[in-house]
Amino acid sequence: MKVVKFGGSSLANGDAFEQAIQIINAEPDRQVVVTSAPGKRFQDDIKVTDLLINYANAVIKKADYSAVQNEIFSRYEEIGAHFGVAKAALSTIHQIIVELPSRDYPNDDYLMAAFKAHGERLNARLMAAVLQKLGVNARFVDPKDAGIIVDGEPNNAIVDPQTYVNLSHIKYSNDEKLIFPGFFGFTIDGNIATFSRGGSDITGAILARGFDADLYENFTDVDAIFSANPAIVKDPQPIRRMTYREMRELSYAGFSVFHDEALIPAIQGNIVVNVKNTHAPEKPGTLIVPNQGFKPEQIVTGIAGGKHYAALYLHKYLLNREAGFTLKILEILNKYGVPYEHMPSGIDDITIIFDRKLISDDMVQTICDEVKATVNPDSLEWIDDYAVIMVVGEGMFNKVGVAAGIFDELAAHNIRISMINQGASRISIMIGTYKKDADDAIRAIYQHFFPNK
Repeated sequence: MKVVKFGGSSLANGDAFEQAIQIINAEPDRQVVVTSAPGKRFQDDIKVTDLLINYANAVIKKADYSAVQNEIFSRYEEIGAHFGVAKAALSTIHQIIVELPSRDYPNDDYLMAAFKAHGERLNARLMAAVLQKLGVNARFVDPKDAGIIVDGEPNNAIVDPQTYVNLSHIKYSNDEKLIFPGFFGFTIDGNIATFSRGGSDITGAILARGFDADLYENFTDVDAIFSANPAIVKDPQPIRRMTYREMRELSYAGFSVFHDEALIPAIQGNIVVNVKNTHAPEKPGTLIVPNQGFKPEQIVTGIAGGKHYAALYLHKYLLNREAGFTLKILEILNKYGVPYEHMPSGIDDITIIFDRKLISDDMVQTICDEVKATVNPDSLEWIDDYAVIMVVGEGMFNKVGVAAGIFDELAAHNIRISMINQGASRISIMIGTYKKDADDAIRAIYQHFFPNK
């Protein structure tokens, strides 16, 4: 049995639905289908999830929301009309949209989560209705009925292990298609909570593990995962096979084709993931496979970069002799709820790397002041002009000269390195540089490892 997930662009309108349905029906073992919310139909279009966020904000601010209600419903109505879906099914969708503001929510965060989740929830309901109209034995399965339980924050939830027990009890026939909405689950108190943005990938992986699927197919709008961002490197090499940990490393640094958190359930269930193109399903796509027994075909699998980082640099002589120095800094970060990404260090120096999107300007000043007062460094500098590049490949393991080749290439292009750190797994090298140099650095490193591509 296969779990099949479709992204928002793959379900944006009636034509996209048709393509997705052809894929669903092409193989009988594609029995579990996960839907995203309808995405953009054209360049300047608005995703349904963003419309629902606008809807939620209008409700919170007690502003008029009738126009956005109508705009949201029109997206589902357009798809339903494409297939001649019965008015009763569309009326149910309309009623759910209209009744969202009148439901009880513990607070505004849970209200926002519930509104956002309905992009997927209504699209799954609509997909089931369309398939039934076409004579397919399809059933809409709500996460509440399936027992998808989540913990954590209302808009950044994590799956509860009880979910897998609950999913194992779901009964279905061999010719039945189960249609699940992605992106959300229910807390133990019965409130909707969503995974992080793009979390339908996570739902697909949870279901693949829960149903012990043979394969998790993740359909999106690209032919494969590429060895570098096509917006930076022209015609980069597609990756045919990569390991879980390679994907995790690259997703962290900027590969956005597949949600990095979605790999955790796949890893736990030892499920192979296949990222494919909805519009070219005959192409092989990219297989993401277990690490065990993997034989790399080349040294580097992929190069990714992100410009949304900042760093706190501290210098203090004899830092290595001071017990608890790092602990004191971590306690400050914990006090203010600020996560850090990496902490490479030397004998007298520490660089703490942050996701700049998660820390406000006021918080930067607060943390710098408190760190200065607590550990009394000889020097402290906050660096906003910071980019991180990850060079990743199972072929790097125990390979001599990889870092030297990167250094030589960057030096030849006059690109300054502000930090370098090799991952404990020995399959990745992290490089810190200026934001303005990040794209040139990726191109230079790519050309070094893929000279004929």
